[in-house]
Amino acid sequence: MANHSLTQIVLVIVGLLNLALIYFLYMDLRHSSWLLERKNEVEPMFLSFFIPVGVFLLVAARRPSEHRSMIALAAWWNISHGVVMAIQTVEAWIHTVHRNFTDVIVFLVIGGVLLALLPEKREAVAQEVA
Repeated sequence: MANHSLTQIVLVIVGLLNLALIYFLYMDLRHSSWLLERKNEVEPMFLSFFIPVGVFLLVAARRPSEHRSMIALAAWWNISHGVVMAIQTVEAWIHTVHRNFTDVIVFLVIGGVLLALLPEKREAVAQEVA
């Protein structure tokens, strides 16, 4: 039961963090700043993927065992994103551009925690009850 509560708490926190990115998406889209300031035009599209994941993780927090696939998707998405960012950071350093590894670590930790707290399959739980 404690693991279930911990899973719910983590899902709410990660869901709210993802949902909070709507502010940065708004700031990028506001007055076309992503275009006029010559920022990365992919960033608003990239941020738009986080927001729905946040919503679905908040929905999954009510009954995590019923949303195991969504939690696994969010976990592996964070891990794969962290790995890509790690490669980009190493490549940046090779080209003498300093990038911080903090965001890499954050995504890898979030993905690892979500995987560690992934609820058991519902069939296994049903068999144990019977």
